[in-house]
Parts: sequence; C-alpha cells; structure tokens
Amino acid sequence: MTTQCTTRDFLFEPLAHRSVEARFDGGTITSDGGGLLLTEVERRLGLLRRFAQCFTDHRDPDAIEHTTLQLVSQRVYALALGYEDLNDHDVLRTDPLLATMVGKTDPTGQDRVREQDKGKPLAGKSTLNRLELTPPEATAADRYKKIVALPEAIDRLLVDIFLEAHITPPAQITLDLDVTDDIIHGQQEGRFFHGYYGDYCYLPLYIFCGDHLLCARLRTADHGAADGVLPELQRIIAQIRAVWPQVRILLRGDSGFCRDEIMSWCEDQKDVDYLFGLAKNSRLEAMIERDMMWAHVAYLQNGIPGRVFAELCYRTLDSWSRERRVVAKAEYLSKRPNPRFVVTSVPTSERAGRALYEEDYCGRGDMENRIKEQQLWLFADRTSTELFRSNQLRLYFSSVAYVLLCALRRLGLAGTAWQGAQCGSIRLWLLKIGALVRVTVRRVWVALASSYPWQDRFAQVYARLRQGQGPTLVDAT
Repeated sequence: MTTQCTTRDFLFEPLAHRSVEARFDGGTITSDGGGLLLTEVERRLGLLRRFAQCFTDHRDPDAIEHTTLQLVSQRVYALALGYEDLNDHDVLRTDPLLATMVGKTDPTGQDRVREQDKGKPLAGKSTLNRLELTPPEATAADRYKKIVALPEAIDRLLVDIFLEAHITPPAQITLDLDVTDDIIHGQQEGRFFHGYYGDYCYLPLYIFCGDHLLCARLRTADHGAADGVLPELQRIIAQIRAVWPQVRILLRGDSGFCRDEIMSWCEDQKDVDYLFGLAKNSRLEAMIERDMMWAHVAYLQNGIPGRVFAELCYRTLDSWSRERRVVAKAEYLSKRPNPRFVVTSVPTSERAGRALYEEDYCGRGDMENRIKEQQLWLFADRTSTELFRSNQLRLYFSSVAYVLLCALRRLGLAGTAWQGAQCGSIRLWLLKIGALVRVTVRRVWVALASSYPWQDRFAQVYARLRQGQGPTLVDAT
C-alpha cells in the first residue's frame, strides 16, 4: 500500500550510540511488490479477463474511466493481497503498483478527468460498491448501478478453470461437498437463526475437487445441508462429462448429504458413486453389538482404541427407496464406545470396508482446510451488505481470488518446499514484499526490497510462470 509523505518524525529506542528515527518520506513505496506474480498467473489463465466477461456493462463506454475488467481485477487482486473491505480502496486507489497490475495505462493517475481524482488511478469504494449492488434488472437507463453480474456464467467459469488444469482427463475424481456457517451481524436479507451454530448466519455450500473450487453457493440457514445440492451436482457433472465423458466420479460428504434423492440419482447415473456419512441410530447400533464387543475386548487387552469394521445391508424404515451398503466402524475409546457409519454405492468387490472408511471417507477432512483458507485469508465470510445477491457476489469475488492463488501455488510452487502452503502463507512469503515504484515515460520501475529473504524462491516461481505463453495447462491430479 502506498505511503503518504509527511515531515513528522518518529523517535524509537536508540541502538547503542545511534538514534533510531523514522518518517514517511521514502517516496512511492508499496508493501505488495510480489503481487506482480499474480499478473503472471492471469497471463497464463486469463481468469480475470473471463471473469469480467461474466458481467454485462450497460455504461456508456465513452463516459467511463474504469472498465469492468479493471474493476473486477482491482477487487480480486486486493482480496488476494489481504485487503478485505471496500473502504481499503480509498487508500489503495493511489497505489501505482496495483494500478499497473490492474492494467491502468496511467498508473500515476495524472490523466484523470476530474481534478479531485488526479493522482488516484484506481476506483474508490463508492464505484466498487455500485458494482456490487447493481440489481439484475439494471439497464442503460439506470443512473448509477449498471454492471450486472451473471451468476450462471460465473458458476460455469469455476468448473472450466478446473477442467483446464488437467493435461489429460483423470480416470476418477472425487467431489467433496460441505457447508459452513457464515455468521452475519446485521439485518441482512435472508437472516436466519441456526440452532446448531447458535447464531444468525448464512449456510454456504462448497463443492471442491482436491484444491479446486467448483461451487460456492450462498444459501440461507433455514434449510438443511442437502437443500439445493442435487441441481448443483447435475449442473457440474454435466459440464465435466461434456469434456471428460469417461471419468468416474465419487461424491463425498458428511451425513447432512445422505438423502435418498441424491443417492438415487447417483445410482441411476453411469459411473457416479457416493460415499456419505450416516447418522447413527438404535437399529444400526444393534446390528453391530457383537463387533462392538470385540472392539471393547481389543481395547481391554491392548489399552489402545479397538476398531472392528463390519459390512451391513441397511434400509431406513421410510426415507430410503432401497437397501444400501453400509460400512460400520465399531470403535471403543477410553471408557466409551464410538460407533460410526457410512453409506456408499461403491461395491464391496472394489473397496474393502476399512479402506473405504479410513482412507476414502476420512480424506474428506482436507476440504475443511480449503474452506478455512477462503474464510480466514480471502474473506469469504465478509457478507455484510444488506442484499443477499450482493453478498453472493462478494462470495464470488473471494472464490475467484482463491482460484487465482491456487493457480499460483499449482503453476509456480509445485515441487518446491512451499507447494502445500496455504493462501495466507503464500501471501506473506511471496506477495508482501516492500518495493519502491517509479513511473517514467517508458517504464514502471519496481525496486523490490534488497533484504527480501527468499529472492531465489521468487526467481524460481517467476521462471515457472514465464515458461509458457497464454493459457497453459498443467496436470493437477
């Protein structure tokens, strides 16, 4: 972020015989010098360019200073760099490096039309706020809010980016389903108290394939986890199958998604299986009494939790349309039993019960880390506008920022010690670099801090990102 010059001196604890003084007179300095790497990712994928195409701009092109591409790029880059709030942009709008990243041909802002905007090349919070709050029915006749987001196009883009990240179609993929609480603190549209989370919240649905985000759907909390999931799955799987007709798909989720309509639909499809948690009940527990006894014996003999896995054929009394395979984990912990159940369409001949539970089902826990990345580091829960639609758009902006950082991780960090780094660590290690920015007639000079400790790693990432021209596919399986 650009500093403002001032003559104020700040005196700190002296170092031996030397005084320590500071003042804001270093010139045009940014704290986000590494953000230029994100522009290399954009060059490779065209993510922001295609994201901007998911908006219909009804403004007069001869009367605007910020294109749709520049507006969405400014918003997404700022999220990736750690600026969560629109208020931040009233200071960020003076940053020539961010202006360079966004594609402003005059990164100093000296060519702005209004005198009060001179030196501010980027859009302020009010302009970005109008972008978020544009209603779907807006037309060129509206006065201010004229840039309409197209949710269906954004949904399709997230899946397209996932498909393009593979050189060859994988034989099998796993789609992870999960929901989380998005606590709200005002009178937002769709406000509802959720008893499980004990607060007013939204209940967004996420669908991931590994690190890849395929769906981020904001929902109200007055429905269960599985509400509206089947249409999302049908849309995503149809789009995947249009490119990979032979891929086998496994749906994985907790017991909130264990609904007959979802399981029956999977069973009617070719090569679409499911693996869902199943809430325990007295009937299920009675079916594994003997197995639980053996687990208890194992615990008493060894002093460590005993586990026995059992295969069951089970059907609910009235909610399921057919009998299904259930794998039971009869486990005895210190002083108490701990039975767990999963239901699946994967046949016993293909996957044994223990591996199905311990390796396949328990592997879904990694998805929770991806959701935490979005909420903690990319502000997916910053849904504080009054309107539900604009809060969904904020979730989209966060999602695109996540996809951008994941692409940086995939394209630039694969094979390095940072290949598993979370978005917050990538930002701290690679993007938050102090730099002096100087704009001349022919160049934008970015003098990165000489004391930056990971210069070799930065150079390595840069070289990887520069390897190809245009959208480049990598194997992300």
